[in-house]
Amino acid sequence: MSARIKEMVRVATARLGGGQAGGGGASSSSGFTRRESTARLGGGGTSLRRQPQPMAPTVRTVYCNDREANAPVGYKGNSVSTTKYNILTFLPKGLFEQFRRVANLYFLMISILSTTPISPVHPVTNVVPLSIVLLVSLIKEAFEDWKRFQNDMSINNAHVDVLQGQCWESTPWKRLQVGDIVRIKQDGYFPADLLFLSSTNPDGVCYIETANLDGETNLKIRKALEKTWDYVLPEKASEFQGEVQCEQPNNSLYTFTGNLIMDKQTIPLSPNQLLLRGCSLRNTEYIVGIVIFTGHETKVMMNSMNVPSKRSTLEKKLDKLILALFATLFTMCVIGAIGRAYASFGCQMIKFIQCTQFINNDLHMYHAESNTPALARTSNLNEELGQVEYIFSDKTGTLTRNLMEFFKCSIGGEMYGTGITEIEKGGAERAGIKIDDDEGKRSANAVHEKGFNFDDARIMRGAWRNEPNPEACKEFFRCLAICHTVLPEGEETLEKIRYQAASPDEAALVAAAKNFGFFFYRRTPTTVMVRESHVERMGSIQDVPYEILNVLEFNSTRKRQSVVCRFLNGRLVLYCKGADNVVYERLANGNHDMKKISREHLEQFGSAGLRTLCLAYRDLSREQYESWNEKFVQAKSSLRDRDKKLDEVAELIEKDLVLVGCTAIEDKLQEGVPTCIETLSAAGIKIWVLTGDKMETAINIAYACSLVNNDTKQFIISSETDAIREAEDRGDPVEIAHVIKDSVKQSLKSFHEEAQHSLTSTPERKLALIIDGRCLMYALDPTLRVDLLGLSLSCHSVVCCRVSPLQKAQVTSLVRKGAQKITLSIGDGANDVSMIQAAHVGIGISGQEGMQAVMASDFAIAQFRFLTDLLLVHGRWSYLRLCKVITYFFYKNLTFTLTQFWFTFQTGFSGQRFYDDWFQSLYNVIFTALPVIIVGLFDKDVSASLSKKYPQLYKEGIRNSFFTWRVIAVWGFFAFYQSIVFFYFTAAASRHGHGSSGKILGLWDVSTMAFTCVVVTVNLRLLMACNSITRWHYISVAGSIVAWFMFIFIYSAIMTSFDRQENVYFVIYVLMSTFFFYLTILLVPIIALFGDFLYLSIQRWLFPYDYQIIQEQHKDEPHEYSRVQLPETSHLSPEEARSYMISMLPRESSKHTGFAFDSPGYESFFASQQGVGVPHKPWDVARRASMKQQRAGKS
Repeated sequence: MSARIKEMVRVATARLGGGQAGGGGASSSSGFTRRESTARLGGGGTSLRRQPQPMAPTVRTVYCNDREANAPVGYKGNSVSTTKYNILTFLPKGLFEQFRRVANLYFLMISILSTTPISPVHPVTNVVPLSIVLLVSLIKEAFEDWKRFQNDMSINNAHVDVLQGQCWESTPWKRLQVGDIVRIKQDGYFPADLLFLSSTNPDGVCYIETANLDGETNLKIRKALEKTWDYVLPEKASEFQGEVQCEQPNNSLYTFTGNLIMDKQTIPLSPNQLLLRGCSLRNTEYIVGIVIFTGHETKVMMNSMNVPSKRSTLEKKLDKLILALFATLFTMCVIGAIGRAYASFGCQMIKFIQCTQFINNDLHMYHAESNTPALARTSNLNEELGQVEYIFSDKTGTLTRNLMEFFKCSIGGEMYGTGITEIEKGGAERAGIKIDDDEGKRSANAVHEKGFNFDDARIMRGAWRNEPNPEACKEFFRCLAICHTVLPEGEETLEKIRYQAASPDEAALVAAAKNFGFFFYRRTPTTVMVRESHVERMGSIQDVPYEILNVLEFNSTRKRQSVVCRFLNGRLVLYCKGADNVVYERLANGNHDMKKISREHLEQFGSAGLRTLCLAYRDLSREQYESWNEKFVQAKSSLRDRDKKLDEVAELIEKDLVLVGCTAIEDKLQEGVPTCIETLSAAGIKIWVLTGDKMETAINIAYACSLVNNDTKQFIISSETDAIREAEDRGDPVEIAHVIKDSVKQSLKSFHEEAQHSLTSTPERKLALIIDGRCLMYALDPTLRVDLLGLSLSCHSVVCCRVSPLQKAQVTSLVRKGAQKITLSIGDGANDVSMIQAAHVGIGISGQEGMQAVMASDFAIAQFRFLTDLLLVHGRWSYLRLCKVITYFFYKNLTFTLTQFWFTFQTGFSGQRFYDDWFQSLYNVIFTALPVIIVGLFDKDVSASLSKKYPQLYKEGIRNSFFTWRVIAVWGFFAFYQSIVFFYFTAAASRHGHGSSGKILGLWDVSTMAFTCVVVTVNLRLLMACNSITRWHYISVAGSIVAWFMFIFIYSAIMTSFDRQENVYFVIYVLMSTFFFYLTILLVPIIALFGDFLYLSIQRWLFPYDYQIIQEQHKDEPHEYSRVQLPETSHLSPEEARSYMISMLPRESSKHTGFAFDSPGYESFFASQQGVGVPHKPWDVARRASMKQQRAGKS
């Protein structure tokens, strides 16, 4: 499979949204061999072709390798579509999306009205601009959807080997049908949901990567049924006949229930035999599987949902502004509507360029280690990034690195491990204690390798034999070495073996067992081989096989894993590891001191930010095991409610356990996370952490991330209270629910009152709410939701621990809808998708291929710390620019419209137009279009470094300071004032004017003169609004004014009989023959802009914005450029590296409104000073001459 096909697969299998493709299964091709089965009736030998059996509503029956038998059922084909439109829906759906914008809808009404006889303007002046706007927008939509279609086609036409007869034949994915037998080669992607039959690995296992589903790159293990191991070669696979009865298609990625019926045997199937579409095969030559679910019935596609159509708050407020204009200026907004339509179109174009050129290409958000740049997946929400007030963050993989290391442990009531975690260091620093972090002081027994970072000589290298609890140590290490589903890989030596595990935690635990002398090195379907050291005596080494009889797998409900194994001497033992609260509930009575000490150790580990598990075991008698195993086999073969029945059976044996100890694993924070959070907090952003970890771990992660500190007042709502424990001991579910709800209600009320008092008495003190998932479930009840929201909004940070993916989305929606604040969610896994989609802005953490969170997000970054640049720099700039663009659009069109409105008073409201139709049509398209786009792209109030140095500047966006009704009213007032100047000054002054021929100036002379003044003034007014002025600003403003004169020269020189064009024939030439014209275009703009100049001066000196204060503070400083060295692994081409170095050079500074800004000129002069080769430009000569003069003057 080509690299492009692989990339298309990664993208499409994880994409959320898109249309659903129908299509039943394709007809059977002649190349497929028809399979028959024989049924014996009595003693006869009649051969009957297998027919589909009636299916229960919840059961799906698949006949393996028999297309004809499956055809009557009409299973869906394997072609998928993730496009937003199709040929039939593109036009109606696309137009609907466009007319959701009030500007376009309003302009449509005006266009319709302009076709009536009473309209003073020709329909073309309204219809053509609207058509252009809609056409360009639809072309953009079509282009984006066409790319999706091409991705779909690349995937649907990818090839896979399908069994035809006794050989493999390459077939497009889209032609796969349910029941086909396929072969997937190493590194290939599964084209559908497959039942795993066989593998080239001798033990019937394969390794798969599920990054497309859950963002995890560690390999998962899947095991084929022992009954089907032999069906590897095509000759053997062609003999396979069987019937699969399984659940109907559903969106549960981690469950699967079914039975395989072959040779009159019913064999239970589990998720271990299911290979999901979009996952890839790793470290296995090839596997053979049967297609179970195809196309949009695969689990990954069943999880797809329509991506919500998000519109920014600024855009919604623009709609309100237009409606307000419609209500107040109905009689004079005919032309103003044009501006609103162009404002919407112009904003879209500006935001698109901001994303593709600025955000995507920002090297400050480029992660060199993973070669991952930032990615803006939508251009609709740029300015929303500048107004975020609440951030909801996942923890594992988002704030932390998801790299687990075995760090400490507790065995038999004794704590081992002398290391200090990052969180402990941070806590000591907060307490004023200095900790020496000298690695040289580690003992000689310390070991640091992947998954293991442990230092304690008491239990290393067999020293555990001398401990007071050697038997507990032995059981502890055996539990680590046996109770898992890890597969070893590579040479069976301590140095070269590699472990493939379902989670990094599990790999870390097995690595720990290896380093403690219990080396797990081989696994067969029924046996685990462990090389045990120092068990019989110091220095002894022996290979011990342990027969694995049953595996009770881990899931999010059970929160534990158990294995039943048989020793060589016949001893039967159940080993169990799991969450502390789950294991403690299942411990045998007695040994209270050990339990108490271990719980204290667990709390200490949690306080250090470590992830904990408890280890326990139970000896079983033969009778106990055989009786239980019968029930286990029955539950495992059940087709209905299998998981529930297995859980019930597991409860029968996972009890009366003996606690042997607990483990503590460290998951280190990502680089720069504490600094980033401190900066975002200073910017006025409140950060919530939503995690599945226990409360102690979550609290200490919050400390390490600088979310809370010693001065923070904490409000803790936990289900681990004495009252709740007493209710749980009594075992009545109704009473437990009632007690928890009452406790939560009382806590919310009292904490809210306390928070309000604290905010009043000590407003500088920070508040934090910590709540666990169990209490959160009741707090989200409609009767308590308002109290929860009130308390949460009073706090500076919130930590929700042990929460489910659904609760994450519910909390996000609570703040978004209840508080009416701009929210942002950030996560890295499939469990964060609902949270990401629930927020205004969704951020996916990328860096690994095909992560579902990234494909569901609006923006993707590789590291949490890049949020600083994304929000404080790009988000803030986008917000400022878009606010300026929208208010300027409003101003210039209101000015233009009001000028015509004043004319209606002179005509007795007859409907006579003031301007020529083409003046009206081209006003927004040509004469005032380019400058505002330049401002929307390049204007910036302060540099990126100052934006991060003064994060408080971001608060102006949270307060929406630049798009309030007051700001709009100021622009509207000056539009009102200037329109009066344009109309009455030109009309009054020309009342007695006359041309060179002696004729007095008429309507079209006056209107052309007024229009000239409007074009000149509104373009110059834009320069006054700029914070930074570059040559592109001058070129765009001068070019727009010149474009007007070029147009009017040509237009006035042409005489046609169409569209009343003869009205303006030769007008400009008559005007330019008079001194009056030149005096007018000089004085009228000055008079019109004098009020703006006065207002801006007073505002800057007496009522400055925050950014204006920063400008004044740094006006005499050179621009700060951070000279970031390109990392060796950045993978930039020489040309890209040179361009980056050029971008880091100092540039010419131009002063505007008291502040120095950079201009994109004179690169080669400064480059020569820094030794960077850049082509020389003509103006460099003048620069060098001026520098020589300055040096001569100094000397």
